[in-house]
Amino acid sequence: MEVILKPLITEKMAGQTEKSGVVGFLVDRNANKLQIKEAVEKMYGVKVSSVNTMLAAGKKRNRNTRTKFITGYTSARKKAVVKLAEGSSIDFYSNI
Repeated sequence: MEVILKPLITEKMAGQTEKSGVVGFLVDRNANKLQIKEAVEKMYGVKVSSVNTMLAAGKKRNRNTRTKFITGYTSARKKAVVKLAEGSSIDFYSNI
């Protein structure tokens, strides 16, 4: 099982990272806080002080086809907000 799917790179997360050293990730739905902490520390070589998780429900989507109107939902996701220890940082933009 791959615990970390991808980092959350948004304007809001970038602001929180600068202010308080918080980084967001999309994670596997079955991963717990300890697994997320270990995966971040191993993958990025930083020290993690705390992990908060949340389940984001799928959003409703509609589309028209030739014969009818289809309503469905996107997949539900789990997000993790990881607070890094003092002096630790992750730079997602270094290899662009």
